[in-house]
Amino acid sequence: MITVVVGNIVKQSDCDGIVNSAHQNLRAGAGVCGAIYSAAESELEPCSIQYAPLGLGHVVVTSGFSLPNRWIIYVRGPKFFLDPDPAAHLALAMRNVLQTAEQHGMKRIAVPAISMGVYAYPPEDAVPILVNTVTEALPTLKSLEEIRFVVLNPELAALFTHHLALQIQPTPGGQESSTFGA
Repeated sequence: MITVVVGNIVKQSDCDGIVNSAHQNLRAGAGVCGAIYSAAESELEPCSIQYAPLGLGHVVVTSGFSLPNRWIIYVRGPKFFLDPDPAAHLALAMRNVLQTAEQHGMKRIAVPAISMGVYAYPPEDAVPILVNTVTEALPTLKSLEEIRFVVLNPELAALFTHHLALQIQPTPGGQESSTFGA
């Protein structure tokens, strides 16, 4: 199932993994990336930088350190105005996140609005790509039971919910989230 919540990605304690929309150098940054590094504390950065540089659309995984999540999946999404073919690289990034979560046997992952912060990907263009990529992958997923998009504001949550509703039928869900199932 796919859910959408307004919240803080580092507060998704029931998720096995959280996704970090990471920089190429795998160092603490701003936005989601900075929040994850701050919450995971000082052990994270010395561990993550050994995997740098992270290729466009590629992922790596580390433990969650001080986070309540077992895993952190780092993904490098495209910079909308700088990287080549941002749509293809955003879809690749999401596919690689799902594949990595499956390889590690994760049941629930929390995914931020990849590339929509400092990488300036317009949400009206990025959200359909992320939603389409996830809904296309749903039939092939074996271990993942929930892909949770965690966003910071109700407007972005509404955009995700709208595009999900166009793809798949809603199933009964909680009051604080929108829930969709295959």
